[in-house]
Amino acid sequence: MKKEVIISADRPTVLIGERINPTGKKKLAAALKAGDLDFVCQQALNQVKAGADILDVNVGASDIDEVALLPQVVQAVMNTVDVPLCLDSANPKALESALKVYQGKPLINSVNGETPSMEQVLPLVKEYGAIVIGLTMDDEGIPNDPARRLAIAHKIVARAEALGIPRQDVIIDCLTLSLGADSKAGLVVIETIRRVKAELGLNQTLGASNISFGMPDRDLLTSYFLPIAIAAGVTCPIVDVAMMRPAVLAIDLALGRDDYARRYIRGYRERQKA
Repeated sequence: MKKEVIISADRPTVLIGERINPTGKKKLAAALKAGDLDFVCQQALNQVKAGADILDVNVGASDIDEVALLPQVVQAVMNTVDVPLCLDSANPKALESALKVYQGKPLINSVNGETPSMEQVLPLVKEYGAIVIGLTMDDEGIPNDPARRLAIAHKIVARAEALGIPRQDVIIDCLTLSLGADSKAGLVVIETIRRVKAELGLNQTLGASNISFGMPDRDLLTSYFLPIAIAAGVTCPIVDVAMMRPAVLAIDLALGRDDYARRYIRGYRERQKA
């Protein structure tokens, strides 16, 4: 990768583009099954043009051999854009196959608090010098309690450090659930984010759009929730960049992360030209 991205609480928010993920995207799923990498690469270009700093790359869909396809897609996207990639798979063998072709310091999505996950993914993180996203869930699922989610984050960090992985190479995802299923879901994740920031001081990501799943006017709900999450401690959310970047530029300005409002004004001018 030609572009270096630094994620830090005292720097502007880093945006991870979510669009290369076939979940809920019929055209992308069909393209992946057909081996249409041009379509995938166009998705990558569109996201970078919209302001993505990192691209999440996930090929997980039915009837797809992730172990074979993920490295092909990663290579094609690397040849198309110059931003870092987030290698996204629940299959450790697929992650390893992608890590073998990746150029630069990789970001792995993800490991969780289940023992098999930590035993299979964390050694890959160590071997390839990667950064890893740690999900605050374990074999009992996603706790509906900030203290339990925080405990899982601590467990993942401790296990990583025991393997010689620096804690700064762990990014925590406190996991957003839908407000449509639980009206307190937003409060739980925001409180967890605050506690992770206070106790671990680590970078945090979040699949922000999950908060609005199943709800009407999803973009409105997500765009109001995301700034709250960033203010609480999220430093590199996974988002639809084209939709959410204006809100992120606004919150970065409000939080004092945009000297003289340069990024906010530049973003405004770019939207006026579009």
